[in-house]
Amino acid sequence: MSSVRFICGTQEIHKEAERAVARFLGMDDAILFSSCFDANLGVFQTLLGGEDAIIADQLNHASIIDGVRLSKASRHIYAHSDMDDLAGKLRDAAGARRRLVVTDGVFSMDGEIARLPDICDLVAEHDALLMVDDSHATGVIGATGRGTPEYTGCVGRVDLITTTFGKALGGASGGCVVGDAVVVEYLRQRSRPYLFSNTVAPAVLGATIAALEELSGSSGLLDRLRENTAFFRAEMTEAGFDVVAGSHPIVPVMFGRYDDDARLAEEFATELLDEGIYVIGFSYPVVPKGTARIRVQISAAHDRKMLERAVAAFVAVGQRKGVLARDA
Repeated sequence: MSSVRFICGTQEIHKEAERAVARFLGMDDAILFSSCFDANLGVFQTLLGGEDAIIADQLNHASIIDGVRLSKASRHIYAHSDMDDLAGKLRDAAGARRRLVVTDGVFSMDGEIARLPDICDLVAEHDALLMVDDSHATGVIGATGRGTPEYTGCVGRVDLITTTFGKALGGASGGCVVGDAVVVEYLRQRSRPYLFSNTVAPAVLGATIAALEELSGSSGLLDRLRENTAFFRAEMTEAGFDVVAGSHPIVPVMFGRYDDDARLAEEFATELLDEGIYVIGFSYPVVPKGTARIRVQISAAHDRKMLERAVAAFVAVGQRKGVLARDA
């Protein structure tokens, strides 16, 4: 595979993967990109022009932010998950030819799930369109792993979904845009990251197709993931850590209540590695100042002993650092 799709970069497996992803997410068609970052870069500048408006959540992923910047459409940013502000921005953009609301399905730094039912209602009320980046939801949430629309009861109410093969689906790279067949075909003809980037590696697509088949055939992995997530969240909370509430397998352990939280999160993660637990500390500018954290990612591949060992390591480091002894 030494070229782009329209030259000599298309094999049958590329078409098979597009059909499989579209079928899994319950939409017409899909178009592959080398990453979901490229997918988000390729949507806005292709579909929207100067007469249009993009209305985006304040905490959207960086790839959405960069993609929006490439478009000539007017930009309106609403306060994070604030439906009143979203309604106001939709009214402000009432004169636009098209209005596209865009949000993360799951906000990756907090594991927070978007208020999709409310967003869908507002989009319908204002005759707008909705795009969801479901990179941190596809294969993870929803009864069958079909992401935020399934989890929130909004299947069929989202116009465009972008997602990745490099997270829950295990392919290490690759992404796509899924939606109406006419829109997907337009992206094939005009989206520059698709037209001028090398094709997704067949091995990645083979892994992605297999992962989708696994999810479609059994709930075993999802059941185990949910059990692991609930156990880890409960044990960490009981131990006295500040864990962001929720049910997503992204579990942020917060340090913002302590002085010099960025240094503490970094040192804490380093000492956990010495204990054999690999996690990463996040601080400004990746997250807002005063919200440093360690973001733990739970997997269906973890067993109970692994999770117990991780909690014990957190407690040991927390006691050494004086974290658990300090008042909230």
